[in-house]
Amino acid sequence: MVAGTSDPVGRGLVASLARPGGNITGLSFLTAELPGERLELLKETVPQSTRLAVLANPAAPSSKPWMHSLPVAARALGLHLHVVDVRSADELDTAFAAMTREGADALIVQGDPALMDGLRGRVADLAAQNRLPAMYDWKMCVEAGGLMSYGPSLPERHRRAASYVDKIFKGANPADLPVEQSTTFELIINLKAAKALGLTIPSSVLFQADEGIR
Repeated sequence: MVAGTSDPVGRGLVASLARPGGNITGLSFLTAELPGERLELLKETVPQSTRLAVLANPAAPSSKPWMHSLPVAARALGLHLHVVDVRSADELDTAFAAMTREGADALIVQGDPALMDGLRGRVADLAAQNRLPAMYDWKMCVEAGGLMSYGPSLPERHRRAASYVDKIFKGANPADLPVEQSTTFELIINLKAAKALGLTIPSSVLFQADEGIR
């Protein structure tokens, strides 16, 4: 049972979302759909932005669907993308230097657990030092000092994962349990980080926020 993964069909984990057909089932994130929504929120927050840096790990399982939809959303918003690949912590300083050279005025960060779990604070610090308003996938990145995040609700994911475990322990066959896609999402804004950037969060964005961290 997986508590959260991206594109389980494309990755060959299950035959289909409706009928997994094997020993794996669980929860899936809408990885391909969310980047566009994140970009819209970031653009609404920083309307003068035209050059968007993308910090991504091309080796991450979620990278392919994530990077497939991002350019489409960027074009629709009139944003020029500059993708900066990072595979290890040692590359972060070089990555942010590249963003500065390219004149980036905003940043979106791919939520790669293998890379980001231990580097959330460092990425947030570098974004702040380089005056880059940044959008993240997960709330914990905002708690570490990042500006804003939009993604699946982790408490809801944990509740749903627990229900799958309960069903399987009671004898349900994973092959017969459909893979559920996230339906509850949360927008988190770090108001302290916004103030440090000299950024006023528009009321239209604040109204949508599920939580404001001060």
